Amino acid sequence: MKTENLVIGLLGKVGAGKSHTWSALFGRNVKTGKNLRKLFLNENEYVEVFLINVAPRVRHKYVGEIITVEKPRIILCSIDYSPGVEKTVDYFIKSNYSIYVHWLNPGYNDAYDPQLFYTLGIINHLLQNHAVVGIRNAKGSPDDRVTEIKNYIYGWAKSQGLLKNKNAALPEKDKD
Repeated sequence: MKTENLVIGLLGKVGAGKSHTWSALFGRNVKTGKNLRKLFLNENEYVEVFLINVAPRVRHKYVGEIITVEKPRIILCSIDYSPGVEKTVDYFIKSNYSIYVHWLNPGYNDAYDPQLFYTLGIINHLLQNHAVVGIRNAKGSPDDRVTEIKNYIYGWAKSQGLLKNKNAALPEKDKD
């Protein structure tokens, strides 16, 4: 199924490292906004994204109520691994988003380093709906997962013609 929109999800319990990963991705602390923001994928190229930094379930809001931009092409979304998690995932499935998820397992604040296995069934649900899911250890630096996320977004955005160049709007004399 071809989709024209993408959601990058970080799935984990409270304290797993979702916000830390988004901050590392942007190179600064970031919060959920009301507008699209630039995400630089390299020195010159960026895409516009909508960020949901605090998981909808933690905010006690439906994900559709948090998104204030009309059908953003790329959404970055924290997804809390807890009962009811399928409500957030199903919003993106029903809205025809391609789904790419890093499951932060173990999470940064998990008591044990081995991967934890849960019984919520969300991983099977994601995979049955053609999501790309990877398990990432959030105990260490977010650098590798940030690089993976940037590379995935870059390839997807390039195929959709969504990459923007920060120098594109400058007059020729200013492009040095």
